[in-house]
Amino acid sequence: MARKRKPNFNYSPVEINGHTYLKTYIPDEDGKQVIIYGKTLEELCEKVDAAEHQSENEKLLKSSPTVKEYCEKWLLMQSANIRATTLIDYTSKVKRHIIEPLGHLRMAEVTTDDIKMALVPVSKKSASVFKSVNILYRCIFNSAEDSKVISYNPTKYLSSKGGGVPQKDREALTDEQAERLIETVKGLPPYTFVMIGLYAGLRREEILALKWDCVFLDSETPYLLVRRAWHTENNRPVILTDLKTKAAKRDIPMPEPLAECLREAKEHATSEYVIANSEGEPLSYTQFKRLWTYIVTRTAKPRTAKKFVGGKYVKYTLYPVLGEKARNNGHVVYSLDFEVTPHQLRHTYITNLIHAGVDPKTVQYLAGHESSKITMDIYAKVKYNKPEEIAGALTEAFAQWES
Repeated sequence: MARKRKPNFNYSPVEINGHTYLKTYIPDEDGKQVIIYGKTLEELCEKVDAAEHQSENEKLLKSSPTVKEYCEKWLLMQSANIRATTLIDYTSKVKRHIIEPLGHLRMAEVTTDDIKMALVPVSKKSASVFKSVNILYRCIFNSAEDSKVISYNPTKYLSSKGGGVPQKDREALTDEQAERLIETVKGLPPYTFVMIGLYAGLRREEILALKWDCVFLDSETPYLLVRRAWHTENNRPVILTDLKTKAAKRDIPMPEPLAECLREAKEHATSEYVIANSEGEPLSYTQFKRLWTYIVTRTAKPRTAKKFVGGKYVKYTLYPVLGEKARNNGHVVYSLDFEVTPHQLRHTYITNLIHAGVDPKTVQYLAGHESSKITMDIYAKVKYNKPEEIAGALTEAFAQWES
């Protein structure tokens, strides 16, 4: 026979409508006494256990911080152990993808379904963003569980597999496209940015943080130093000397076309920054988007525009034709039949190094890749994605097997 449990509370019998029950009192989460009834002592014990468990959960819920409060605390704790650039990335993703949808809830009441619903918009972004946001959710709720802030971890079965939009293989600009891009932007605000990207392979944040004290044009071999990185907080530029990785700190020799471009730019410079706004300060995120618009508006691709009709703005679609002038701006000619991204300039630089026969280790250094795997992945795709060139080498390699 099972041994009966001995209760740790006082109870007494009570008659209700001719039936005998056992009665006890327990405090709820607010300290008020609540009556519990049971037909048997075993039933009374079970009900007391259930009520105490519910009371503890409700106490935990009431004392639990909101998701916003805990996320801000977690970010502050991380700031002691991670790079400033990493913290900026974490902060941006946490605010946008965790605090914005769930910040009003208490940590103890968040369910797995709540998180899955919050991740639906993130699933429309790149696979890498989707994966990193999933990791942040797990890290934050694991931390809360370890600190006894929550009793149940809703991220326990969360998975990032198969989520997000797979990124397309990056395509480098052809020589003809690069020449046409340079010709298109020459004399326009993005010219210097484009030249640095194509001829030095800097990342966007490295170009926008570049100062003239890191540009050496008078040496026998002109070169520039990568020592700072540009980021934005609430659209305001932040220049950091703490780079993304140790490998990002590098000295890059400049080909003559870039040196000539920077000499001309320096003659008219009124700022310590190579790329600056009208006040001599580094660009904000909005200002950079405006800078890149000079390229977008000269690209012959369909786009949505607005016109004022009958007292209100009406959307319509433009179908630019290569070589024609823009309908609303006679100074703009549609001269590009391909799209360009800032990172594509850097990818083109790396690709050209590989085509020129530069060894992988040198490419890794000039690109500022921390891992050789990143360099070798690009190297393999560029160097060996030419069947017509590989065929000859294969024929030679297996010639000795021929009878």
